[in-house]
Amino acid sequence: MSSSEYVKAIEGGTPPTQVVETKIYARRWAILVIFVLYSASNAMQWIQYSIIGDKITAYYGVSDFAVDWTSMIYMVTYVPFIFPASYFLDKYGLRWAAIVGAFGTSLGSWIKVLSVSPDMFWVTFSGHSIVAVSQTFILSVPARLAAVWFGPDQVSSACSIGVFGNQLGIAIGFLFPPMLVPSSEKDDIASGLSLMFYITAGFTTTIFLLILIFFQDKPPLPPSPAQAVQREAEASEDFLLSIKRLMTNVGYLLLLLSYAINVGIFYAISTLLNNIVLTHFEGHGEDAGRIGLAIICAGMLGSVVCGVILDTTHKFKETTLGVYIFSALGMIVFSFTLDLGHIIIVYITASLLGFFMTGYLPVGFEFAAELTYPEPEGTSAGILNAVVQVFGVAFTILYRHLIEVWGDNYANITLCSMLFVGALLTYVIPNDLRRQNAKF
Repeated sequence: MSSSEYVKAIEGGTPPTQVVETKIYARRWAILVIFVLYSASNAMQWIQYSIIGDKITAYYGVSDFAVDWTSMIYMVTYVPFIFPASYFLDKYGLRWAAIVGAFGTSLGSWIKVLSVSPDMFWVTFSGHSIVAVSQTFILSVPARLAAVWFGPDQVSSACSIGVFGNQLGIAIGFLFPPMLVPSSEKDDIASGLSLMFYITAGFTTTIFLLILIFFQDKPPLPPSPAQAVQREAEASEDFLLSIKRLMTNVGYLLLLLSYAINVGIFYAISTLLNNIVLTHFEGHGEDAGRIGLAIICAGMLGSVVCGVILDTTHKFKETTLGVYIFSALGMIVFSFTLDLGHIIIVYITASLLGFFMTGYLPVGFEFAAELTYPEPEGTSAGILNAVVQVFGVAFTILYRHLIEVWGDNYANITLCSMLFVGALLTYVIPNDLRRQNAKF
């Protein structure tokens, strides 16, 4: 069966019958662990300025909006760069994509080391922008790496662990900046920033060396029949033709919108978390970092739980819809407990929100892979993330504006309403599990 005939068979709902040689390699776990650390080394820098925004504005003499841009630059740069990055991933494979991304992450981190001076915000922002561009070689990889290295009964769990790396990095970004820069005195801020930048640069350089030495593109034999035929299809398919097919896949387009709403709102909350906490609990800047950590840690657990559920039940649409609805409910609970005056309650409700909202990330990736098979996972995930970044910037700007004009209660109600719109969009996605049909 040719690759074109195979695609037609899958799209027509006919399971393929060809038999191919497959093997699952033990070193797949080492590859996955290296990727998790690599993803974390980039993601931990996303929020490192915003979570100590009050100190950054005081030290560098910039506005709150300028600090917001240190988060939003991750989103803005992703959109134009994801298409060449996805092409690079499809053309040259996982190893070269990882090398380029790790090098950029390390380079940007070392540039930040040179920016510990009150008049050097433009330098720190330049280095941060290079790190932001480098994430385009990371965010699309988990679904691709899981499919290339793992068998059909582990692929969802592997994807969730891959996404776990991004969450681990964000958790580090929430936790350590408030610890390393605890004081508002300029000398203390300078010392804390210097220590933070050097630690980050050393860690990213170590990861870059690990990737150069140990990271591999793909195993000699594919882990499943579906992956075997996808290798053949990828070798002969045109990148632009693949994008065209994705853009005419109704289920995928609906998932694009619903996924972007959920994750875009998560980006907005994360970016402005310091402001939200300080509004209700003055002087609790370190608690803002810990609450962010609680959100991400709960999300890590949610990701793993959802990955296991997907591998066990293969109920992709049902799981996606259930997690989405609970994300909306979690946002409601979080919003209406901020005014109670007990910060421990915020920790609890934020963790509940994080379990479902952050746990949704790998679920959306895997549902996209099911809806778009046998298109390359890197391409479908890349477009998914590109739309997310657009929504993330829009929601962050909208959220900031609503908080300043109406207060955070009305701002949070607006975000809750958008989550229920996303849940409705998820409900109407067709349950077209193409990869499951091709598994055997």
